[in-house]
Amino acid sequence: MTVNDQDPYSVNSTDADPEETKEWSESLDALVAAQGHERGREIMLSLLKRSKELHLGVPMVPTTDYINTIAAGNEPDFPGDEDIERRYRAWIRWNAAVLVHRAQRPGISVGGHISTYASSAALYEVGFNHFFRGQDHPGGGDQIFIQGHASPAPMPVRSSRVA
Repeated sequence: MTVNDQDPYSVNSTDADPEETKEWSESLDALVAAQGHERGREIMLSLLKRSKELHLGVPMVPTTDYINTIAAGNEPDFPGDEDIERRYRAWIRWNAAVLVHRAQRPGISVGGHISTYASSAALYEVGFNHFFRGQDHPGGGDQIFIQGHASPAPMPVRSSRVA
């Protein structure tokens, strides 16, 4: 019996004790049958949280409120050449990585900037190539303000009260 075959970080893909795993699965089945799906969900979320606390390396279960309402077959074709755009992004990121690497000196610590850039580069590329309109667009152009830096932690907010 294989275990977690979708985990790319799994070192051992075979179950060390299939009988025990079967018992755990049967217990979950019995819990859901007796107390319902909501209770089964609560238990599983609790176990995932505990596995994180124990540093078990269980992959995160990504969830999002986003639901794609357009069926894949109804999506329009990509409006550009995906291969060329992928190569451009790779060149731009490589250039940024080399720039940060060359700027790195003891005590300067500029390495985090590359991860910030990598996160925003694809957004900029898609926006500029496929969404933002220039000033010559018949419907008018877009005015864009780009935040060039990101903060790794929440920044304190200062406000002044007006009495």
